[in-house]
Amino acid sequence: MRILHTMLRVGDMQRSIDFYTKVMGMQLLRTTDRPEQKYSLAFVGYGDESAGAVLELTYNYGVESYDLGTAFGHIAIAVPDAYAACERIKAAGGTVTRDAGPVKGGSTVIAFVQDPDGYKIELIQTTH
Repeated sequence: MRILHTMLRVGDMQRSIDFYTKVMGMQLLRTTDRPEQKYSLAFVGYGDESAGAVLELTYNYGVESYDLGTAFGHIAIAVPDAYAACERIKAAGGTVTRDAGPVKGGSTVIAFVQDPDGYKIELIQTTH
């Protein structure tokens, strides 16, 4: 078994596609529009769906925002350099909500970014 995707409801499909592709550097993998059912899907990720988990962006016609609730935490993405990633994200118009630095009580370097719908994305610096 493996995780295939995480679905996020979005209020503006093009805004979300632009954020995940232009700011976060993902690729738009595929889209589906279901006008009779009144929703659209876009799948974005860092590689082919057969090799790793991706995000499914779901736009329900006429719904511009959602209450994110208190149960969902964040999506985590590995980056080689969290400091450089934050600078690229800021330069592309993205919002960094916690600048890169060591996690409290540890040495792992992390940062947090927020997407246009308010979802949090943790950047975790990895060294290979």
